[in-house]
Amino acid sequence: MSTALPNRTWTGPSAPERLSLLRQSQSIAIVGASDKPSRASNFVATYLLSSTTFNVYFINPVLAEKGGKILGHKVYPSLDALPIVPDIVDVFRKPEDTPGVVEEAHNIGAKIVWLQLGIWNEEAAHLAESYGMDVVMDRCVKIEHARFHGGLNLAGFNTGVISSRRQELDR
Repeated sequence: MSTALPNRTWTGPSAPERLSLLRQSQSIAIVGASDKPSRASNFVATYLLSSTTFNVYFINPVLAEKGGKILGHKVYPSLDALPIVPDIVDVFRKPEDTPGVVEEAHNIGAKIVWLQLGIWNEEAAHLAESYGMDVVMDRCVKIEHARFHGGLNLAGFNTGVISSRRQELDR
């Protein structure tokens, strides 16, 4: 796989490998989750809750302190406050914040760190790999899940597939 931008030297998992990561996972913790419907994290959370079987957890220390909810679900102040160890830690934070998120994810025993679209930090990726974690960067969990499960057309993407068969929503 070639890197998309010339200053990027790290290469992430292939499409089949990303599909495998999604298939082996049952829970996702969204770090940097927002209760604002206009935010990407809220859009992704809405999709995950309505179109997948993932157990979704929300991390936002400011909202948690206020007792806030996101899409009717409890918000936690940190990964270590979760009642479970999530399979995927989905990150909506600034790139410079991601090494700290990797540390926190490693400390609780998470196995996959997924940095959302536009988030790229090779230091964080190498740190996660040194801990034996899988890493995905600059990819959207929602888009990847929909792509692998025939749902991109529902989001307005031209998938190039013409079929009268209904796609199965299988994880």
